[in-house]
Amino acid sequence: MVQGGKDYSKYFDFSGAKVIKEEEGKTTYRLKGRDITINAVPSYKDEKRRGKEEIEVHYDFAIPEEMRTFGAGKYYSITTYGCQMNEHDTEVMRGMFEAMGYTSTEDRRQADVILLNTCAIRENAEDKVFGELGHLKTLKTEKPELILGVCGCMSQEESVVSRILQKHSFVDVIFGTHNIHRLPHLLQNAMFSKEMVVEVWSKEGDIIENMPKKREGMRAWVNIMYGCDKFCTYCIVPYTRGKERSRRPEDVIAEVRELARQGFREVTLLGQNVNAYGKDFEDLDYRFGDLMADMSKIDIPRIRFTTSHPRDFDDHLIEVLAGGGNLVEHIHLPVQSGSTEVLKRMSRKYSRETFLELAAKIKKAIPNAMLTTDIIVGFPGETEEQFQDTLSLVEEVGFDSAYTFIYSPREGTPAAGMEDNVPAEVKKERLKRLNDLMAKLSRESNERMKGQIVEVLLEGESKNNTNVLSGRTRSNKLVHVEAPKEWIGQFAMVRVTEAQTWYIKAEPLEKISLQGAVS
Repeated sequence: MVQGGKDYSKYFDFSGAKVIKEEEGKTTYRLKGRDITINAVPSYKDEKRRGKEEIEVHYDFAIPEEMRTFGAGKYYSITTYGCQMNEHDTEVMRGMFEAMGYTSTEDRRQADVILLNTCAIRENAEDKVFGELGHLKTLKTEKPELILGVCGCMSQEESVVSRILQKHSFVDVIFGTHNIHRLPHLLQNAMFSKEMVVEVWSKEGDIIENMPKKREGMRAWVNIMYGCDKFCTYCIVPYTRGKERSRRPEDVIAEVRELARQGFREVTLLGQNVNAYGKDFEDLDYRFGDLMADMSKIDIPRIRFTTSHPRDFDDHLIEVLAGGGNLVEHIHLPVQSGSTEVLKRMSRKYSRETFLELAAKIKKAIPNAMLTTDIIVGFPGETEEQFQDTLSLVEEVGFDSAYTFIYSPREGTPAAGMEDNVPAEVKKERLKRLNDLMAKLSRESNERMKGQIVEVLLEGESKNNTNVLSGRTRSNKLVHVEAPKEWIGQFAMVRVTEAQTWYIKAEPLEKISLQGAVS
């Protein structure tokens, strides 16, 4: 019987597990020869709740004194799966590792700590992680002192944590999306106790400011908010990321100003639904359009944002974006389906008609806007006629590109309980038809750019040809251009010479000189 700790056996299949230690708030089990200390575990039921608890902002984050040389002479490796939010979380964890004295390495055999920062949005993303754990088991056997951790969105799923406990007991630490700031303590506990440490908060934590970040390149991600309250029936994100919490405007503005001072060329503002920014403020009337207006006054050449939800894309935001300047004319606007009936089953809270009205309104205000989107095919109950609605909407809007996916059920979401009555071969065939249409639209869009002179931020060498540099236009078009390598990290004016399906080729005209260098 668990006394001082908590009985976690009701959350997981703990058959064969013995309680060996109980302390206030945590319990240690022995399972299959491994001691497992559990501080907190994920619960779908708890993650769905949206309480009235006030979110506090903490500015006093610091690496504990005793941890500041903890990683001296040691190496860390982080593999990141999923979205830009995960990429940004990895930047934060890199910052903490290096503040503890660790050095980054790409060689896992050299690493003393390996973290898998995971994504839960689709089943194949989870399959990749469990496959990777299978490979890492051999390395862990050869190097028992290696600390192996799983973090990110997958860790917020009950079923995932249960599977790791039962089948991958060689993992040393599991933590989620709400307690990244606890990384130094979790590492210390795992290293000194030699036990598996599990700490996954079901309820979102407070907002922690001033965490160190290690960014690379000339582009920066900046979180403006956390979580999502939309609860689309197919999506696990509201469970893994918690309720919507907005950072204070002054903190976002200060971070972007500092990035400008450091010489970053481009900033992308991040949120699961950036358009909901500020809705949770009770003491001020300040929304995403207001934040973008303030961003336009900061001396950074390009400001982007992702991801938006059509339901919250208001007229004020469109008006601000139409002002141009450093606010780029690329808008990612996930539609998910072109059928009102499917959108209703998805609980997207808009119709085909209202989406088309929004797209038309954006294009009228910003004539050169490039719209991109996300689309799911084969959602439960999707008929051929409803899929045709998606194809016709894609053509009518004229999306420049799209992330397209076959529906993947996520345990814990309402859609997972719906009858998945679209045969797999039909889903694959629909995906092919949609991708063929997107390839046609993308090629036509690129063809229209031939002969145009555009500004490109040159990011690095092309993966296929070291003599060619690749970069992005303001509208996020991928460009390949033969230019001197010293132009990497700079803006250049180029003339488009050739159109391919997914990128354009160009000739260099001139480099644009900007003061400042990325640190």
